Amino acid sequence: MNIVGNRTIRRALEHKACVYPDKTFLVFEDQDGSVRQWTYSELDREVNRVANALVRAGVRPGDKLNLHLYNVPEFIFFWFAAAKMGAVIVPTNTNSVPDELEYILNHSESVLAVTEPSLAEALQQARGRCPGLRQVVLCRSTEAGQGFTLLEDFLRDAPDTAATHTPEPLDEVSMMYTSGTTAKPKGVLITNANYIYVGETVGKGERLGPDDRQLVVLPLFHVNAQYYSTMTALVAGASIALMERFSASRYFDQAIRHGATVGSLFAAPMRMILAQPCRPELRRNPLRLIIFAQNVTEAQLAEWDERFGASLMQIYGMTETVGLPTMNPLDYTRKNMSIGAVALGYECRVVDEQGQDVPPGVEGQLLVRGEPGWTLMKGYYKNQKATADTIRDGWLWTGDVVRMDEEGYFYFVDRAKDMIKRGGENVAAGEVEAVVKQHPAVFDCVVIGIPDPIRDEAIKAFVILKEGEHASAEEIVGWCRPRLSKFRVPEFVEFRDSFPRTSVGKIQKHILRREEAETCPVET
Repeated sequence: MNIVGNRTIRRALEHKACVYPDKTFLVFEDQDGSVRQWTYSELDREVNRVANALVRAGVRPGDKLNLHLYNVPEFIFFWFAAAKMGAVIVPTNTNSVPDELEYILNHSESVLAVTEPSLAEALQQARGRCPGLRQVVLCRSTEAGQGFTLLEDFLRDAPDTAATHTPEPLDEVSMMYTSGTTAKPKGVLITNANYIYVGETVGKGERLGPDDRQLVVLPLFHVNAQYYSTMTALVAGASIALMERFSASRYFDQAIRHGATVGSLFAAPMRMILAQPCRPELRRNPLRLIIFAQNVTEAQLAEWDERFGASLMQIYGMTETVGLPTMNPLDYTRKNMSIGAVALGYECRVVDEQGQDVPPGVEGQLLVRGEPGWTLMKGYYKNQKATADTIRDGWLWTGDVVRMDEEGYFYFVDRAKDMIKRGGENVAAGEVEAVVKQHPAVFDCVVIGIPDPIRDEAIKAFVILKEGEHASAEEIVGWCRPRLSKFRVPEFVEFRDSFPRTSVGKIQKHILRREEAETCPVET
C-alpha cells in the first residue's frame, strides 16, 4: 500500500507554507542562548533562495552537496533546497578528520560543500585531494578566508521564488554514510518517498499533530534528527526546536523554554542527563513523549520517570530501514526494556543462519520487509553487491540479533555485524583496526567494544607488536587521533602475544568481550 502518493519534500513544504503561512516551523537556539525563528512561509522563501543560488552556481539535478555543519538552520535550508532543485545532500560527521572527509567527498563525487568556521580547517585540508569539489560555502561568518565563498555572497540577489525543477518521489535526496564491517563506510541512498514515509509512519506512532513541537538535540548529520524529528514535524504540520549542541544540564530547561512536547534521545545522553543534579522544578516540563534507543537499565528508567515524568518509548531503526520497524506502542503495554513490537507500515521476521523463521524466545537475525526507495533505502551508492547482500527478495537483513517474546515484543541481543555502539555513534571495528595496523610497530590488532556506564561501550584495541618492536598504549592512541574521528579513537590499548582463535584461525572476539565484561561489569 502506497501511503506516499506523489509527495516529495518540496510538495510537503510548499503545502504547509500555504496552509500554515504564519505558523512557526523552526526555532533555533545557538550555543550562547540566542534564539531565532522562521515560519513555514519564511522557511519556504529562504529555501527557494538557496535552491536558486545552487542552480546559479552550476549545481544540477543529481549533483552531490556535502553538508559539514553542526545543528544550524543552514543545514535545513540546504537540505530542503537540494530536495527542491534535485540535488543530493551528503552530510558528514562534524568529528571527521581530513582523511575521512576526503574518502566521502571523492566517493560521493560531491561538487559543493557547505561548512562553518569551526569546521572549515578539516574540510580545507581534505579539499586539496578532492578534484571534483568545485566550491565551498562558508556559513555564519563575515570573513571568507582563502578559497571559501561567504554564504551572504553565495545568496546575493538569488530570488525567493520556487525553482523550476519538479522532483519525483523516487528521486534521491540524501546519501547518508554509515559504518560497515569493512574499513570504508557505505553511502545509503534516501529518496523523497523515503523521507515522506518515515514522516508518516513515525509521526503516526507518536501521534504527532500540528500543536506538537519536536526538541532536536541530536546531530542533523545523523538520520535520527532528520527522520524521526524534522520529517515527522514537516509531514504533520508541527514545529521543531533545534539546539545547536546537546547539553545535558540544559536539556529540560530548553524543553520548558521552547514548549517542546516530543523528544528523541539515545541511552548515552539520557545517562548524562540523569548524572545532573536533581532539580524538582524540571518535572514540570511539557514533554509528553521521548523516543529512545539502546541500553538503559530498569533502575535508570525508574529514576527518569521519578525525576522528569517525561514518558519514554524505546524504538529500533537503522539508516537502511528508514522508518522504525519496531516501536513500543503508545496506547498498549510499554515494555521499555524491549525495542518494541512491529510498527505501523512494517513487517518483521526473526531467522536463523539458513533464513528459516525461529520460534519466540529463540535468538536470530532481524529481517525487515519493504520496498527499496519507498519503505527501505534505495540502495548503497556504487555498491550493487552490498545492496544485493542486504536486501534479498524484499527483506532487509539488519545484521542485528534479536529474540521475540510470546507477545510479539523484540529484545535486542547483539550485533551480527562487528559494530561498536559508542555514545550514539556506530563505530565499525574494522575501520579502527585498519588504522592501528598501519602503525609501523604493529603486527596485528583486534578492536572490540567494552562496557561503559555512560556511553554504552568504550573502544579497546588489543595489539600484537612485530618481533623486536616497541610501542606504548599512548603511542597507539596518539597514532589514531589524527587519522580517526575522536569517537573512533580507542580509549584503551592492551598488548598481547596472541589472540584466541578458532581451529581455522578466525579470531574469537566473543571471548575477548566476555573477558572484559567479567572484568569490568557495567554499573546499574
